[in-house]
This record gives sequence, C-alpha cells and structure tokens, in this order.
Amino acid sequence: MSAREIQDQKAIAREMVLQVKRQAPRIAFKANGSIVFLDLAEIVAVQAEGNYVSLRYRPSPYLVRESLSSMAEKLRPYGFIRIHRSVLVNISAVEKVQPLSTGEYRLRVTGGKEYLVTRTYKHNLRDLAQLWVGSERLPG
Repeated sequence: MSAREIQDQKAIAREMVLQVKRQAPRIAFKANGSIVFLDLAEIVAVQAEGNYVSLRYRPSPYLVRESLSSMAEKLRPYGFIRIHRSVLVNISAVEKVQPLSTGEYRLRVTGGKEYLVTRTYKHNLRDLAQLWVGSERLPG
C-alpha cells in the first residue's frame, strides 16, 4: 500500500469517527446562561438532589432543574435504568453487580463509584445485558 493510499484510508477512518459522533444521542440543557450539549454515553449516572438532578458526567457533574421521574422517562430509551428512588444509571457504564445479604445489590460503574440497588428496583437489573449465561436465576 502506498503512502497516498494510507493517507486516504486514515482520512476515511476520521470521517467515519466524526459521523458516529454526530449521530450519538446527546442531551441539551441550560447552564450558566448558555446551552450545554453532552453525549449520553458520557453520563454515568443521574442522581436526585432536591429539586435538581445531578448528571454524573465523566469530567464533572452538572446540575439541571428537572425531576428524577421526568429524567427517567426521557432517558429510558437511551439505556438508563432506575436502581434507587434517587438514582438512574447508564447501563453501558455498569462494570459489576454484587448481591448483598439484605436482598439488595451493590452496583459499580465506570470510574469506581458504587450505588445501592434497592429491592424495589432490582428487577431493572435484567436490562443490564441482552444475554445472561451461566446462571439459573436472573437478578430480581
């Protein structure tokens, strides 16, 4: 392969990456007088904080004035599940789930943060994977 062909292949690959980024679902909200756009894939969790929700974005969190129930409804089609009355997680950020003796679960997401999955919401753990292997019983 010639140097020109290699450069052409790299240009094509860069364009494909840009296309994927343009098509990735994003969330828009007002913050400090401007509108901020975030890739949903970069949001690890959403946590209720009074009348606000905290978007646990990988570099730094953002506060948005919205109810957790409303956010749960809007984000469900994009792979977010409710695991606690005050927490939603991005299923693609989940690294590990550990059962506890209380019937609850401890869930770890990218970055090492851990959340409690309460018994009320443990049935949502089934949505973490399309295929479960090596177990007779699914969580929930």
